[in-house]
Amino acid sequence: MKRAVHFAAAWLLAVAGAVHPGSAGAAGSAVPVVRVGVTCGVHAEILDEVKRVAAARGLDVDVVVFDDASRIDTALARGRIDAASFEDAQQLAATRTAKGYALAEVAPTVTLPMAFYSRKMRSLNELRPGMAVAIPADPRGMSRALVLLQNETLLTLRERAGLHAALRDVTGNRLGLKLVALPRDRLFAALDTAAFVAIGSEDAAHMGLQPSRDSIGIEDARSPYANVLTVRDADRAQPWVAQLAAAYHSDDVARFILVRYQDSVRRPW
Repeated sequence: MKRAVHFAAAWLLAVAGAVHPGSAGAAGSAVPVVRVGVTCGVHAEILDEVKRVAAARGLDVDVVVFDDASRIDTALARGRIDAASFEDAQQLAATRTAKGYALAEVAPTVTLPMAFYSRKMRSLNELRPGMAVAIPADPRGMSRALVLLQNETLLTLRERAGLHAALRDVTGNRLGLKLVALPRDRLFAALDTAAFVAIGSEDAAHMGLQPSRDSIGIEDARSPYANVLTVRDADRAQPWVAQLAAAYHSDDVARFILVRYQDSVRRPW
């Protein structure tokens, strides 16, 4: 979790103004164009603001919106785009393992937080022993929910489980909560029966829920599930990478995120 916030120093020391590897070669002969792949919605909206900031600093960014997120890492690995901003570090690691892509995370971007929602309580302090808690049944969603429950001191997990925790890894449950694993499409209905429900950001948005407004517990901005800016391994030392990351971490972009999304989109930088 900590390493996600230690990238910035290296980026900001890089020298700006180098020509992109795919653009015209002579110094000053062309403005480099960095093609960044994103999904529609939050990531595209934020990258439009990053593009504006980067342009003022001499870096031309082309925001390439994909309808299918599963195509973005492949496009990056094959050189069709130069960077990507759409997935968290855990998803990137899984893609590298599954497909062997030589991709590197170079900057944290935003955290789209999992949160706890309830129709029965206004605070986790109202929990009583034996209450039912609904969590996602899919392995990734379950792990994320269990880690959040541990962060709220409601559960203790087997240390070696790490970010791949499952129900079998629960070693402590101080209130004897009943953990009910449900498919994602049944989580919203569980709000009628469970004390609270753990729901991911995308699903919550589809249900009309906003973490900053409606939740009673929320992931930290510096979550290990923070999204990341990704480039090819071969490009990670290129000056344009530092420029792009610095534009993303600018005060203007921070202000845009706060005003547009409040705390429903969180900054890990």
